[in-house]
Amino acid sequence: MMPPEQETTIATNIPAITTRQETSSVHHESEGSNTNKIKPSLELDDNGIPPQQQTQPTTPPPPSRFSVLHQSLRPITLKFEDVSYTITFESQKKKGCVLRKESKLRRKVLTGVTGVANPGELTAMLGPSGSGKTTLLTALAGRLAGKVSGTITYNGHTDPTFVKRKVGFVPQEDVLYPHLTVLETLTYAALLRLPKSLSREEKKEHAEMVITELGLTRCRNSPVGGCMALFRGISGGERKRVSIGQEMLVNPSLLFVDEPTSGLDSTTAQLIVSVLRGLALAGRTVVTTIHQPSSRLYRMFDKVVVLSDGYPIYSGQAGRVMDYLGSVGYVPAFNFMNPADFLLDLANGVVADVKHDDQIDHHEDQASVKQSLMSSFKKNLYPALKEDIHQNNTDPSALISGTPRRCDNHWTSSWWEQFRVLLKRGLQERRHESFSGLRIFQVLSVSILSGLLWWHSDPSHVQDQVGLLFFFSIFWGFFPLFNAIFAFPLERPMLIKERSSGMYKLSSYYAARMVGDLPMELVLPTIFVTISYWMGGLNPSLVTFVLTLLIMLFNVLVSQGIGLALGAILMDVKQATSLASVTMLVFLLAGGYYIQQMPAFIAWLKYISFSHYCYKLLVGVQYSVNEVYECGQGLHCRVRDFPAIKCLELEDTMWGDVAALTVMLIGYRVVAYLALRMGQPH
Repeated sequence: MMPPEQETTIATNIPAITTRQETSSVHHESEGSNTNKIKPSLELDDNGIPPQQQTQPTTPPPPSRFSVLHQSLRPITLKFEDVSYTITFESQKKKGCVLRKESKLRRKVLTGVTGVANPGELTAMLGPSGSGKTTLLTALAGRLAGKVSGTITYNGHTDPTFVKRKVGFVPQEDVLYPHLTVLETLTYAALLRLPKSLSREEKKEHAEMVITELGLTRCRNSPVGGCMALFRGISGGERKRVSIGQEMLVNPSLLFVDEPTSGLDSTTAQLIVSVLRGLALAGRTVVTTIHQPSSRLYRMFDKVVVLSDGYPIYSGQAGRVMDYLGSVGYVPAFNFMNPADFLLDLANGVVADVKHDDQIDHHEDQASVKQSLMSSFKKNLYPALKEDIHQNNTDPSALISGTPRRCDNHWTSSWWEQFRVLLKRGLQERRHESFSGLRIFQVLSVSILSGLLWWHSDPSHVQDQVGLLFFFSIFWGFFPLFNAIFAFPLERPMLIKERSSGMYKLSSYYAARMVGDLPMELVLPTIFVTISYWMGGLNPSLVTFVLTLLIMLFNVLVSQGIGLALGAILMDVKQATSLASVTMLVFLLAGGYYIQQMPAFIAWLKYISFSHYCYKLLVGVQYSVNEVYECGQGLHCRVRDFPAIKCLELEDTMWGDVAALTVMLIGYRVVAYLALRMGQPH
């Protein structure tokens, strides 16, 4: 029923040489295309050249064109022993209309999971929903928050940072920028992740090669799309292959893939698993979680780890699982049953399809079946696994063959190169958002409406003109702030994924984000002020207009900084929006327009309100010291003596207000960066 057991031998002195032979090969075409074959194998010859590149044996190999594949691949043996993980959460109990926190509860997600994943093998983790498969995969990849007990080693080393850039991790949800094409997505990843020794052109060629290898040529110029976009983009199977391709760019020695077949039809699932199978055949260690594989998929697995409520019930060769279950009294009622279905039934405690009625009580509860399987694992499989792990760990050759080097912790590209690539990628991804038709319509409609409401206002109507200036400050206080709140919470999954892979420094990402937002954030307020200023009949001096525009742009940047800080601190759009509403309301009331004489005990609020400083500067540049207006029949009064202006104390130098806004401009952005630094993996 199962294919004969297959063995893999990895030479210790060269990247990947496999002696394993496939008993059968499955060739599939990519979805909807008859010209685009999947080529899962990335095996290399001794010169580091893919087989398909060798057209003439006598021709010398091209000069290190694909040398990165040869240089980066070092076999990694993954071993995990007694891995356990517990989460703590607070229970809530409703008393009347109030939710009150009760005592803290602890729940074991993983308990004593043990196993080995060798180079050249495809290891699958099976189990029902909620059994801890994803938690185990994340823990093995060194990306699980919290303390994991037990021992996880990579070629004998317990520190995952030694092999950080040799490990690929593909999450269940495809974390990709939806508006970038497949080619752009992989090209930017290649520019960030491939070593400095390769030129930009060689990195781009490498991205093209991965596209060909994964059968993505047909959709190479199509946008990725997905749930974050309003358009469909490429198919689910193609999107999954793009996610795998991002990790394959660095030719990882150890690849983790979480639920690669979720939501895909059987044919597409077969394509994805055949890709993983081919990657393993080239000498990599591939570990994946999978919910309920078909019998065709199961035949591709070398090893399986089966979990039930976080406990292991089997860990070993996929071809021996049925023999093992039979030895402990669980034999399927009919031949040719899918082993995965049988395993999942048993993991759920269901024994409906088990024969030997004299040995199995069909009325025993599910907990008893699970407990029986756990006890059998502890008694029959665990001692052999533990002995295998410790025996190999004491073998000096196992440590030498793939010992990670400290240089793995060096960045693959310079800070400036990271900044350039991230800036270009950010501009390309967010241009649709910043210059969307809806946002342009918002700004133009409000600017024209305000211009019509204040149409050529009379200079003697000081209150009206001051009201227009205050409207400038509050509109361009609210608008950029609420747009900036969404920046980091929406990009958080991408930031966590890329930072965990060591793609770039947080400082280069942050600087690229700040610089990339400048043209997008400053163009629209410039258009707004230009329209409203001249329609509203404000001071016709060109110098005054330019100063007003500069003050407004300064105000926009400060407001944006507050939004970035709130979003980075809370990382929750709803909470940040609620807090921003209250904050802006306080700044609005303390701005100096609605109330002129504030009580002394609360007057300090205006000194933390950026709207107050912006409004004060706008009025200060609009009206000179000796400017007068007609305050009665034949009477002229000094504008700065007008009650709404006099309370602003414009006699003080305006450089103090500029300095206050400068401190806020820098301070809020520093706070946002520190919040990101504390909340992200290093």
